[in-house]
Amino acid sequence: MSQVVDGEYKPQPIKGTTTVGIRTKDAVILAADKRATAGNMIVHKSVKKIIKVSDYMALTTAGLVADAQMLAEALRNEIKKYELQMRKRMPVKSAAMFLSNVLFGAARVYPYIVQFLLGGYDTAPRLYSLDWFGTVAEETFLVTGSGSPMAVGVLEAEYSEDMSVEDAVKLALKAVYAATRRDTASGEGIDVAIITKDGIRMERHSLDEVKGMTIKIA
Repeated sequence: MSQVVDGEYKPQPIKGTTTVGIRTKDAVILAADKRATAGNMIVHKSVKKIIKVSDYMALTTAGLVADAQMLAEALRNEIKKYELQMRKRMPVKSAAMFLSNVLFGAARVYPYIVQFLLGGYDTAPRLYSLDWFGTVAEETFLVTGSGSPMAVGVLEAEYSEDMSVEDAVKLALKAVYAATRRDTASGEGIDVAIITKDGIRMERHSLDEVKGMTIKIA
């Protein structure tokens, strides 16, 4: 996308978003809206902001879409290489550190304008955040993107590490939906990834569907 400024075309980066990660004792839930914006324009209404990088790991992406997609592909290739050489699964923390090293190496020259949530299951559920400087943090719940202020309030009020997987999915939907109500860069629908010891299950929900839910957390 581009816009005209003083008679010249200026590129507008495609970005968004609201993404949520929740870790429970049995699973990691990732959720993200589907809107992408460039400046004040909605340019895509069906962006996949949850990217599966292995059979047991997935990323949410916030920031510049092209940067995020390229780094996700780099991580996917690194995981494949590790598993071929080591003949075992790459630990989720190792995947987080690979991304951290790439982000840190670029930060002082030409930084990648991205934030990631990395969720996975190795010996237990794992959830990490990574910013464009390469900072890594492991948490029980995380939010990235322009809709974060609205979503994090929902999580802080209702999250429990002992909650069921079903309730965690409901909470993730509720948090992203809250962001779409106030943040113009978030919207169109909500994708969800449920990561357990059995693998990754993906779900798609329209905003009307989520709005019609009676979301009560047990």
